[in-house]
Amino acid sequence: MNILTKIFSNNIINLAIISWFIAQAIKVIIVLLQQKKWDFRRFTESGGMPSSHSSSVCSVATYVFLLEGFKSTYFGITFVFALVVLYDAAGVRRAAGEQAKILNRIVRDWNNTSPKKLQKELKEFLGHTKTEVFVGMLLGIFVTIIYWNICK
Repeated sequence: MNILTKIFSNNIINLAIISWFIAQAIKVIIVLLQQKKWDFRRFTESGGMPSSHSSSVCSVATYVFLLEGFKSTYFGITFVFALVVLYDAAGVRRAAGEQAKILNRIVRDWNNTSPKKLQKELKEFLGHTKTEVFVGMLLGIFVTIIYWNICK
């Protein structure tokens, strides 16, 4: 059995990938509906609705819960890991994106003598709103429940 076969025979890895893929695809569709154009960059970028990080980790935690139960050590580990990722997505990464917006505004308003390296804009679309994280969390749980019922 080759390494790829082994990796993709792991349901937890499959669920994390499936949840991430669906969340990223939804972002592309949302941009299409809002801006009437395809923007496939959204498929690989962070930020936006829904949070693919939240979707992936909640999918993993939900699967471990269904497999091992609430009192399981493995569920405890995945649950805490999911909480850290959710907090980071809506807190730290969101704040970094807001700071990037402010810094980009300062650079745009800078006088003509500004150094060229300051002309590169920082990425502002880093984190998520609480709603984006919550929807990502629900998506991960929903995908896992469907997967669980199909693959039982």
